[in-house]
Amino acid sequence: MKNLLLFLFLLAVGIVSAQDTYIQCGKVLDVESGKMLSEKTIVVSGGKIKSIVNGYVSGTEGDKVIDLRSKTILPGFIDMHVHIESESSPSRYLERFTMNEADVALQSTIYAKRTLMAGFTTVRDLGGSGVNISLRNAINKGTVVGPRIFTAGKSLASTGGHADPTNGTRKDLMGDPGPKEGVVNSPEDGRKAVRQRYKEGADVIKITATGGVLSVAKSGQNPQFTIEEIKAITETADDYGMLTAAHAHGDEGMRRAILGGIKTIEHGTLMSEETMDLMIEHNTYMVPTISAGQEAARLAKIPNYLPAVVAKKALEIGPKLNATFAKAYKKGVNIAFGTDSGVSPHGDNGKEFVYMHKAGMPVIDAIRSATITNAKLLGLDKLGQLKEGYVADIVAVNDNPLKKVEALTDVVFVMKEGVVYKQ
Repeated sequence: MKNLLLFLFLLAVGIVSAQDTYIQCGKVLDVESGKMLSEKTIVVSGGKIKSIVNGYVSGTEGDKVIDLRSKTILPGFIDMHVHIESESSPSRYLERFTMNEADVALQSTIYAKRTLMAGFTTVRDLGGSGVNISLRNAINKGTVVGPRIFTAGKSLASTGGHADPTNGTRKDLMGDPGPKEGVVNSPEDGRKAVRQRYKEGADVIKITATGGVLSVAKSGQNPQFTIEEIKAITETADDYGMLTAAHAHGDEGMRRAILGGIKTIEHGTLMSEETMDLMIEHNTYMVPTISAGQEAARLAKIPNYLPAVVAKKALEIGPKLNATFAKAYKKGVNIAFGTDSGVSPHGDNGKEFVYMHKAGMPVIDAIRSATITNAKLLGLDKLGQLKEGYVADIVAVNDNPLKKVEALTDVVFVMKEGVVYKQ
C-alpha cells in the first residue's frame, strides 16, 4: 500500500510516468507525404503520440507492447456525414410513430460502436432527433463506446422541406413546427433556429437546401431556402463558431447555399460545371456520400421496401452521384469524405474509399479526404495524422491500401485517444 501511494505521488509530480504503449508497426502511412514507411514503433502516452521511432522498440518492463508488424497503420478516419441514430429498414417510416426516445438512444449505441470498430474514430452527425447530442456526451464521458461526435442535433428545413419532421403525417399531426423544431421560413427564423441548436448543445449546423430522396415529399431537388435565409443562418453560425453544411441534390439550391456562405455541400448530385467553378471560387467543400446513392438505388429495387414516392426519387438521383463526383474531383473541387451512413449500413463506412477510387480518385487522396481534410474542416489541428504530439487515433489494416483499396473496409485494430477498442 505504501509503495502504491509513493508511486501515485511520484506520478502526480511528474517524477515517474504512467505506462506507455509501444505499437510495433510493419508499415505506417504518412498521409501528408503519401509515403509508406517501414518498421516503425509508435509510442503512445496519455492519449497522445509521444514519438515515432525507427525499428521495433519495446520500452521498459512496465510498458505495453502491441505487435502490428504484419499490418499497415493509418490515422483514425473521420466521416463528415453520418446519421448515428437510425439505419435504413422497411419499418423506418413507421418507427417515427412507434419508437420512444429511449429506444432511439439504445439503438444508436449499437451504431456508434459499429462505426468505431470500422476505424472511424471521429464523425460529424448531420441530423437526428437530438439523441445524437446525448450520445456524444455519453461517449465523451466513457459511458458508451463510439467515435468522437460533432453533431448538428436537429437539421434545419423549410416548411414541407426535406427535414421538416412532420412530412408524410396526416394533417392533424402536422401542426406548424417552427425554429424550435428546426423549421425555418424567414431570416429571423433562421437566426433563432441556429441559436436554439446552440442552446441544445449542437456543434455544427446543417440545412436541407433542396429536396431530398428519403423524405416523404415529391421533389428530390427543388431549392428550399432563399439566399437571405441561408445568409442569416451562416452569419449566426459564424457568431457561435459552428461549421455549416447543406444537404443539396439540385443545382440551384447548391448555388444559393454556396453564395449564402455554407462551407460543405452534402451529396451535390446534380451539380453543374458552373456550380463547381463557384465552389472552387468560394473554397466550398463537396461531401459526395456515394455510399448513400448506391444504397438508396439498391433499396428502391426491393418491392415495398421504400414508399413509392421515395423509391422513384432514389432511382432517379442515387446512381448519378458517381459521375458528378468524378467530374467535380477532376475539375478541382475540394472533397471531404462522408458516407451518409444510416442510409447505408453503419460500419460499412470504409466502402466509400472503394467507390471514390473507382470513380477516379487516387487512394491516397481519398485517405487524405478522410483524415487531414476533415480534421482541418472541424478545426482539429492535432488529429488526422500520425505525428508526435497528435491525438493517438490509430487504425490498422491487413494489406497496403495504396495497392489494395478494399483493405480499408476491413480494419483489424482501432485505438482512439490512446485506448484500444479493437485488436
